[in-house]
Amino acid sequence: MPELPEVETVKRGLHKLIIGKIIKTAVTDNPKSFPNAPADVKHFLINATVIDVRRRAKVLLIDLSTNYTLVIHLKMTGQLVFVNKNIEYGKWNMEGGEMPNSNSQIPIANESENRFAGGHPNDSLVNSLPDKSTRVIIEFTDGSHLYFNDQRKFGWVRLMPTVEVPNIDFMRRVGPEPLEPDFTAAQFAERFKRRARTTIKAAILDQSVIAGVGNIYADESLWGAKIHPSTLVGHIPYSKFQSLYTEVRAVMNLSIEKGGSTNRNYVNAEGKKGSYMDFARVFRREGLACPRCGTEIIKIRVAGRGTHICPSCQLVGK
Repeated sequence: MPELPEVETVKRGLHKLIIGKIIKTAVTDNPKSFPNAPADVKHFLINATVIDVRRRAKVLLIDLSTNYTLVIHLKMTGQLVFVNKNIEYGKWNMEGGEMPNSNSQIPIANESENRFAGGHPNDSLVNSLPDKSTRVIIEFTDGSHLYFNDQRKFGWVRLMPTVEVPNIDFMRRVGPEPLEPDFTAAQFAERFKRRARTTIKAAILDQSVIAGVGNIYADESLWGAKIHPSTLVGHIPYSKFQSLYTEVRAVMNLSIEKGGSTNRNYVNAEGKKGSYMDFARVFRREGLACPRCGTEIIKIRVAGRGTHICPSCQLVGK
């Protein structure tokens, strides 16, 4: 599943590319990937103008001029591929049937054309589209297209009134954004108080505590703050939470700057693998020397997740 920096890089890329574009058609081959009533698609998606692209936690939000929003979750293998223009045409097997205003002659993107993509880095990012993993195609009036591909069909693109987006169960439960400028170290520490008997690794991965922190950035941040992942939250002093707050923000900002991680799953908005993993201090570096003290990095299991630590810098209970 993508982590916050990966989704943020996709958001920033699409924000540059699709704002102001008008949606001409929308088609799908899988109702689970596009669980929207045909009447809603006809009235609130077709002919709508894209007015904003946002992110909340790991969810992308494309706001429309109709006061509706496309809520997109990439899940494990989802991709968003924007193709500026298409010159080849072919038929697409519409297993789930066509949506209103669609056409069975669906444009197929040439490999040589520029494309901007984010998501699972399989051949769908570079080969002709649509392909067998394509679930949704949105065509804009200028001939450009946005493809939603998903091999495992866990992701989805939902159309709903913008005012209702905050009422989605996930949105109601998710914690604050760690990179918001007005989110302070004191607020960060306060979010963990109700998890006093939980390990810090489990707590920081809990999206209801803090939004968007996944396994890579949890390991990196805990190493930076010199906190052992199995330490109970209630045993961590405020000074350590201040350090952890600083590390979470620094690690995520660096990852966004570098285009996300190369953790097999996500690429940036130009279809290029991110380079953050080139700068990782501990994640997937087991057997290598800790860049701080030289001790060999080891891999353990905490909160059901593979966890990378320095056994010298990160002492149990510290």
